[in-house]
Formats: sequence, structure tokens, C-alpha cells
Amino acid sequence: MYSPLVQPAVSGASSGSRESTRDNVLNSVLTHGPVSAATIGDQLQLTAAAVRRHLDSLEKDGLVEVKSVAGSRGAGRPSRRYVVTQQGQSHLGDDYLDLASEAVRLLQEISGDEAIRSLARKHFASLEQRFSELVPEDADLTDRIRALTRTLDEAGFAASTRRAGRGGKVTTLRAAQICQGHCPIQEMAGEFPEFCEEETELFARLLEVDVRRLSTLPTGGHVCTTHVPLGRRAHASLMAHTAQRAEK
Repeated sequence: MYSPLVQPAVSGASSGSRESTRDNVLNSVLTHGPVSAATIGDQLQLTAAAVRRHLDSLEKDGLVEVKSVAGSRGAGRPSRRYVVTQQGQSHLGDDYLDLASEAVRLLQEISGDEAIRSLARKHFASLEQRFSELVPEDADLTDRIRALTRTLDEAGFAASTRRAGRGGKVTTLRAAQICQGHCPIQEMAGEFPEFCEEETELFARLLEVDVRRLSTLPTGGHVCTTHVPLGRRAHASLMAHTAQRAEK
């Protein structure tokens, strides 16, 4: 289950707050998608009928879409889960990205691919700074995951965490997933994958484990999902590599 660190605002269903409620529903899909109408209703304290009305409106406007998910027991009708569409991502804001992308293309033409990587590292430096302010040096992995999720969420990535894998005695099978429902630079990252690669390396360095990207918004995923193994420290080679990259 999702365990968001920042809960969406609760909204009523009065006519005066209709647009606000619709935005809250959209933000809930953004942060928790794929998500069911029932789950959204629980989060926002709305009836299922009210949630479905807003979802139908958002779907009609092309901002959300239905993704069928097989039942947890593998039987019965697939459950309906909602995700934000590419149009919805654009609706949520990408001001000045066209100009920024043009500038990055010019930088690549003049200085090459390594300049793009350097730019990406500098772009994420503020996330690293914010993370370091939230986490003491002796923090455990769980503390680090929560702090990173909070940092991403506050930076506009609509981030949340969820557990994955089995929770038995074999600790290497336990895992967490950091999910980012929105990417403020999605179109740019689609053209310049160095941004996603540097972000992944940043996560590995901050969490001190060997993380793995399962999906990304720029490559067509409904959410950016990063797999974080629990109970397994990063190999020394990874630590040395990511530390070296951070110094560049």
C-alpha cells in the first residue's frame, strides 16, 4: 500500500469548492496513481459517487485515464485504477520548458554530452542540500527513504512510498518503492536521459543502496518508480563511484 508522507488536503463537496475538490482529486491521482476511486474517497473524505463524478469529468477532459489492474487474487474482473495522462502532466505545468530545452540543445552542441551531465548534477544539487538538512549522518535506511520522499514531494514531484516484495526472513527480498507522480522537467528528461540517470545516481548516493529504476514518466510510464532494496547496503564500488561523481 502507498504510505504518503504528505497527505492531500481534505475538501468538502459543496458547490463553492467544486473546482478545489476536482483539483484535489486530480492531485490524488497524480500522487497515488494507479489508484481506485474508493481509495481517493477515503483520502479526501468524499463519497464514492462524488469521486466518480470528478473522475468522469477529468477523464472527459483528457486529464486522467483508466488503467485496468488484475485483482490481487488473480480472479474476477480487473479493478479500475486511475492515472494521470500525458495531457494531464502538461496541464499541471511545464512553463518555460521549451525555452529551457532549446538552451540545453545549444549547450550540447557547443560543449558535448558531458556538459549535459554536469548541468543535470547541478540541477539536482538543491535536492541533495534539502535532503541533508532533513537527515542526520547516523540515520537508518528507513529514515533516508522517508526524507528523500519528503524532499521530492516538496519539490513538486508528487512523491510517495510503498512497500514491495515479500517481508519474510530473507531481508534481500524486502524492498520499498519511491514513486514520483509528476516530473517538472518531463519533456526535457525525455530528450536528455542524462537527467534521469543523474537523478538515479543521486538516489543511490543519498540512500546508500544500489537502487534501480523500474519506470519513468519520460519513457511512457504512468509514474517514475525507483526500487530500493531494504536490508542490503551499497557495495563499496558503488559508494566510491557515486561519491566520485558527486565531486565532479
